[in-house]
Amino acid sequence: MRNLELEQKLLGLQNNMYNFACSLTVNRDEAKDLLQETILKVLTNEEKFVENTNFKGWVLTIMKNIFINNYRKIVRDQTILDHTENSYYLNIPQESGFNTPDGAYSINEITHCINSFSDEYKVPFSMHVSGYKYHEIAEKMKLPIGTVKSRIFFARQHLQESLKDYK
Repeated sequence: MRNLELEQKLLGLQNNMYNFACSLTVNRDEAKDLLQETILKVLTNEEKFVENTNFKGWVLTIMKNIFINNYRKIVRDQTILDHTENSYYLNIPQESGFNTPDGAYSINEITHCINSFSDEYKVPFSMHVSGYKYHEIAEKMKLPIGTVKSRIFFARQHLQESLKDYK
């Protein structure tokens, strides 16, 4: 495609491209930036266009890919990696309820329920909650790993059953 012909087709598609950019970005300024970036990319990659294909589809696909790449870059730049020992605290919601009187009551209820288990269920369950892996619990208690898993499972079931009415 000759350069002049390409420019004419791009000018004819400019309204469609702008509308599509607005639907992607939901912001007029960002849509204008995306439109400009797309036009630049189309003009620099003119030789990659294959004749007898849908020009509008090719251009809008370029626009969509630019938008996706920009979005991924923004997300990647906003991602914070924390390599501290206590990174599991990042997953606790700010309003966890542990600092309220009701939260303390619920912890007391849960602790009381766990303490009511017999030692054969309480010990593996408590170790598992403390962060021990199944195989570590099995080694320390000198039990088969399947027995440890089933005891933890039954302890969870009993805990859920005991606290099902608790809100």
